[in-house]
Amino acid sequence: MGNWVVNHWFSVLFLATWLGLNVFLFVHAFLSFEKANKYYYTREILGSALAWARASARCLNFNSMLILLPVCRNLLSFLRGTCSFCRRTLRKQLDHNLTFHKLVAYMICLHTAIHIIAHLFNFEHYSKSRQATDGSLASVLSTLPQREKGEESWLNPISSPNTTVEYVTFTSIAGLTGVIITIALVLMVTSAMEFIRRSYFEVFWYTHHIFIIYFIGLGIHGIGGIVRGQTEESLNASHPHRCAESFKRWDDHDSHCKHPQFEGLPAESWKWILAPGVLYIFERILRFYRSQQKVVITKVVMHPSKVLELQMNKRGFSMEVGQYIFVNCPSISYLEWHPFTLTSAPEEDFSIHIRAAGDWTENLIRAFEQQQSPIPRIEVDGPFGTVSEDVFQYEVAVLVGAGIGVTPFASILKSIWYKFRQADHNLKTQTIYFYWICRETGAFAWFNDLLASLEREMEELGKVDFLNYRLFLTGWDSNIAGHAALNFDQATDILTGLKQKTSFGRPMWDNEFSTIANAHPR
Repeated sequence: MGNWVVNHWFSVLFLATWLGLNVFLFVHAFLSFEKANKYYYTREILGSALAWARASARCLNFNSMLILLPVCRNLLSFLRGTCSFCRRTLRKQLDHNLTFHKLVAYMICLHTAIHIIAHLFNFEHYSKSRQATDGSLASVLSTLPQREKGEESWLNPISSPNTTVEYVTFTSIAGLTGVIITIALVLMVTSAMEFIRRSYFEVFWYTHHIFIIYFIGLGIHGIGGIVRGQTEESLNASHPHRCAESFKRWDDHDSHCKHPQFEGLPAESWKWILAPGVLYIFERILRFYRSQQKVVITKVVMHPSKVLELQMNKRGFSMEVGQYIFVNCPSISYLEWHPFTLTSAPEEDFSIHIRAAGDWTENLIRAFEQQQSPIPRIEVDGPFGTVSEDVFQYEVAVLVGAGIGVTPFASILKSIWYKFRQADHNLKTQTIYFYWICRETGAFAWFNDLLASLEREMEELGKVDFLNYRLFLTGWDSNIAGHAALNFDQATDILTGLKQKTSFGRPMWDNEFSTIANAHPR
């Protein structure tokens, strides 16, 4: 528990602050609309549903302001590279950007549901009060003329008893944009489900760009001023606490209380989303500019298990270990960009390994397998940072990769090789534990040469204990296991050709971590 607090205290504090702000904004808005004299007459028709609708709208605006920030990759890279006052703690949290993006989306969905339900009650109350003939205050307020002395004085948007709720919904700015926003949100959220995202990435990718419609609709949603409150001038002349009970005498010439005047609430949503919207536009402009810079493919390698390695060069490209780039192939799709971890070291041309895992990657691999002339053009955006950049700041590093997920550690291991060759005295790392878990034997061939080079390098430098790596094979048959057992006494592993023997099955993590802890007591 103690270690968990040490490692995650900033995340907990950040989430608690975000949740606290949501609660504060909701309660503050709810009490404002539930207690303010300005909305006394509005509450006579709508009751508490008014406060519920406005409080959820306030939180919707707040979270819509935040939703784009976690996906501003260049902003996050800038923060990661320039923040020095809380360097490691903050940089680790920046890698949870998509998790926070999802949490904000869930909060938007929650408040959207509250907002819609509250407005369903509001329209029901508007309709009932407009059709009422009992002479109650709500019915009198609902029959106020649309215009009086050249000014709009109405309170109920349903102008006649024959007007239906559906008509008002689809003919008012607030109603129509509300429907469009809701549909856009439902499509984005459902297409972002993990099953759809993994199996039909294109559906997720294209549907998620409906966010443009969402933000445009949100920005103009409140322009119609369908929720109204008493004007300041009318409030001073005919305060509801003094005049509400004598509403039947509002038409009398000798009455000090006159018909109250109302005004629509000014649109607020655009104020919340303007700044992040402009920031995101600059983000996309920067992405487009960088993607248009020429990328030269220097080498193409086809590895076992349908893995494509691309070695590339780009002017001005600078990277750190463990970073990733976004790749686009216009001949396959102009709009689709996919992230790939860099497998190269900063000291060499940058490279990526691409495993066939969907239509886009299969089409890309097929295009390079066919050796077309000219070869397909590749566009690159990045690099973007991850927490792997900090690995050399620790004396002991534990790296765990599974299958193609080993790619960031390939970058780290290559960089270590260069640092040892160049006798880099700034390297703080004293020991690295590397675990690679694969389902099939062919996967080990991706980085066999790298591991073999590191083995030789460590032996020549007398640092055999610097790199401790373990290979685990989780998918095998009796023939493989029997062959490995018969050749166990050989100097090199029969499956990989490395000195480290391959283990069958999954690691016993408790034992592995205990061994590491015993080797490096505090």
